[in-house]
Amino acid sequence: MPNVINIKNRRASFEYYLLEQFTAGLLLTGTEIKSIREAKANINDAYCTFKDDELFVLNMHIAEYTYGTYNNHNPKRDRKLLLNARELKKLKNKVKEKGFTIVPVALFINENGLAKLNIALAKGKHSYDKRESLKEKDMKREISRKESD
Repeated sequence: MPNVINIKNRRASFEYYLLEQFTAGLLLTGTEIKSIREAKANINDAYCTFKDDELFVLNMHIAEYTYGTYNNHNPKRDRKLLLNARELKKLKNKVKEKGFTIVPVALFINENGLAKLNIALAKGKHSYDKRESLKEKDMKREISRKESD
């Protein structure tokens, strides 16, 4: 069984309320998919935006492929996301509302060997909400420690 590639954006759930998730395909070049298969990608600073009626992921870093020659890719180029028209329309209407954004949550390779990106419609958290998240995380950690003892 091949190794499972699952690159997560852990900061997204801390910074945002994730309201609705979608799975989108990515338009990649050959050296980009090879780098993703080596798990050399980072989506922590990435975000999604609309250009005309198409959705793009920006600031997603995919390291240059080690064995790539002169035709290697630009590590931070904008990459088009592939969703069906109904999902794109729904996301575009929601993003027009104040406070909503689209953030990448996870990058993975599906069973067919294709790179997929889980994106979420998100609403930003306030600083007091983030403190609550940290308190909940600490309490869960304490409970799990007590149960294991």
